[in-house]
Amino acid sequence: MAITERRPAVAGTFYAGEAEALQREVRDLLDRIAATDGPAPKAVIAPHAGFRFSGPVAAHAYARLAPARDTIRRVVLVGPSHHVPLRGLAATEATRFLTPLGAVPVDREGVATALGQPGVHTLDAAHAREHSLETQLPFLQQVLANVRIVPLVVGDSSPAEVGRVLEALWGGPETLIVVSSDLSHFHDDATARTLDATTARAIEGLDTEALGHDNACGFHPVRGLLWVARRRGDRITTLDLRNSSEAGAPRDRVVGYGAFALEESA
Repeated sequence: MAITERRPAVAGTFYAGEAEALQREVRDLLDRIAATDGPAPKAVIAPHAGFRFSGPVAAHAYARLAPARDTIRRVVLVGPSHHVPLRGLAATEATRFLTPLGAVPVDREGVATALGQPGVHTLDAAHAREHSLETQLPFLQQVLANVRIVPLVVGDSSPAEVGRVLEALWGGPETLIVVSSDLSHFHDDATARTLDATTARAIEGLDTEALGHDNACGFHPVRGLLWVARRRGDRITTLDLRNSSEAGAPRDRVVGYGAFALEESA
């Protein structure tokens, strides 16, 4: 039997479980970011840990979307699989994703487009417990007026395999690409800062070959975005870079977080 709703798996743990508290939590994070001029990015890379740790970094990406609040109508949301090993990209049969802030409808037409690409298949089990996509939803619900999502969990795949799916869904100003990824995991603070700075340079350099498991848990979807950006002549810049020690985590075992924005070439 096909599922119709994907219910939250980490509400109340990664972020506030009640609507009013969650809205306040996200709004407080966004309010700390100074307003910027210029158009909204076409794509962002944002982290997906508990909001206490990665929320301030994710807010740097999402605050940049304010100018396109009423323009963006579809979000292609891709992130790594933490619980279900898989090859390629996993779509879902769900028609909406739920958070304490309400339901986010799934763009079934966009999902059909994705399923028409090599390596994409339906696997609801990959979505059931996956937090990499879920943690982006409260930010999207707060900063954008009315959107549908194309949620895709990414497993073992080549940059071109992911990139061709993103290209097929690229669209125009109505479409935003969100790549969910944390950076290095469980190094000491100094090592993490060095490694994450190297990762940020590779992302800005659109260097797909420089990224692997040590750089980012979501290196597969990140490499797909870099593959497209290089083909299109687009530019990616770093918005924020820090790690969990800055939120009080032990400095001998940190997780790195980065926020990045892709600007389309003229």
